[in-house]
Amino acid sequence: MANVGAINMAGASADAASAELSGPRGARPRPMVSRRNIFIYGTLFVVALYYLLPLYVMVVTSLKGMPEIRLGNIFSPPVEITFEPWVKAWATACTGLNCEGLSRGFWNSVRILVPSVFLSIAIASLNGYALANWRFKGANVFFTILIFGAFIPYQVMLYPLVIILREMGLYGSLAGLVLVHTVFGMPILTLLFRNYFTSVPEELFKAARVDGAGFWGIYFKIMLPMSLPIFVVAMIIQVTGIWNDFLFGVVYAKPDTYPMTVQLNNIVNSVQGVKEYNVNMAATLLTGLVPLVIYFVSGKLFVRGIAAGAVKG
Repeated sequence: MANVGAINMAGASADAASAELSGPRGARPRPMVSRRNIFIYGTLFVVALYYLLPLYVMVVTSLKGMPEIRLGNIFSPPVEITFEPWVKAWATACTGLNCEGLSRGFWNSVRILVPSVFLSIAIASLNGYALANWRFKGANVFFTILIFGAFIPYQVMLYPLVIILREMGLYGSLAGLVLVHTVFGMPILTLLFRNYFTSVPEELFKAARVDGAGFWGIYFKIMLPMSLPIFVVAMIIQVTGIWNDFLFGVVYAKPDTYPMTVQLNNIVNSVQGVKEYNVNMAATLLTGLVPLVIYFVSGKLFVRGIAAGAVKG
């Protein structure tokens, strides 16, 4: 027994010695300062500076008075901060005969945005759910048409839609713009929802069918609770696209129903009076606040939705 113990101890000592000779296993830790890190972080810094510098100029210019702006140093912070340009951009800036600033355009954009986002996402989610889980006759043809529609340039459809909206009595109204944004948003959103629902385990769908759940039961009780990330992706895409839209607003709306982007264009390009760069910068920042706030609030869910299958085919 003593010999056996000695042999075991000798074997353990040999293993320890060989481990010491072989050294630690795995990849060596990379140094913090290396050519690779310098290149990566240097590139990210340059790109961030490229995008943040114009934003910085806009913010500091919007907080200056015109006498200070005329001095010409656009990068210097304001000597005396004033919010008068922001108030004027919102309430009293003139666009032709209308001197109500961006306030009317803002509420028009809200009235367009809310129903357009709700309708387009609701319809597209049902389309994607049906295409992914309910193989009806002609589903592939329908999906091909939707994919084709997602890549048709908007400019091709401008004049036909003018005629359609005129015949429907919706041309120049907010309801007409809601219809346009809903129709043009459905193809790409249907693709996103269909790909997401395809990535959901099929066993869940089959188990629900075995338990007697139907089309709507599976959608509301199983698919909908699991689909918060892709709904956030769709919401951000639609909010950004609809709120920042200029083309549809200027073509299908009238002065009383112009969205915020069209009002911004009218303020910036107004030929009446003195060019007020601080008011223009403040109006631009006000117009971009809504999509920026929504993106920053729900950015993590947006990344989760993309990673969970929003771009899988």
